[in-house]
Amino acid sequence: MIRGKIRNQRTMLRRNSRADCSRVVYQLRGLVESARVVAGIPSLLGVEGSAARLYFGRFTTMVSDGSRVDVSAFDENGRSRRPPPDPLNAVLSFCYALLVKDITVTLHAVGFDPYVGFLHRPRFGRPALALDLAEEFRPLIADSVALQVLNNGELRPSDVKQRVGGCQLEPSGRKAVLRGYERRLDHEITHPHFGYRVTYRRAMEVQARLLAAHLLGELPEYVPFVTR
Repeated sequence: MIRGKIRNQRTMLRRNSRADCSRVVYQLRGLVESARVVAGIPSLLGVEGSAARLYFGRFTTMVSDGSRVDVSAFDENGRSRRPPPDPLNAVLSFCYALLVKDITVTLHAVGFDPYVGFLHRPRFGRPALALDLAEEFRPLIADSVALQVLNNGELRPSDVKQRVGGCQLEPSGRKAVLRGYERRLDHEITHPHFGYRVTYRRAMEVQARLLAAHLLGELPEYVPFVTR
């Protein structure tokens, strides 16, 4: 899952950056290989954290100059939450919440307990397995939605408000992001493992079933969802 996430982060930067990100893309490639040979979960999470710092350090290079919302504060704050300190962090947090909610529903439908995971520690009310499975989809769905609503001018300055303690999306901003999110879920892509066309909505279910098959011993390994 983590290797899939890093590969998808690398692909996002390679495809969408408006600046030279070749050095970071190269470093992310190395971290994909590092994730393959780690000794345990703590080391794996260290690799994931290194990849996140590199990726989000260049994230605003994927935001076009035509964006109506100023995202410059993100470069200073980095990826931050609870509460999000700037508009881009607010959009990303909302997108991640939507993604985890949908994957939680999908895991229930497949037969999993979404509150028992592998990477995220289980605690009361935390859908640990949904957070695990969301990792590979964060760049492809959530990050992509954030970039689309910003680059297409769908999000306006009035849709985001800075308040004491953090930045929040107004109801109009949440509606704009929701429209982009639903549009992304309905987007079709070729499944990298099976070769047939699926929507991202369907891809989440396919991955949950692949995970189930692996845990039941029907597949030798879990293959994450990645794009080239």
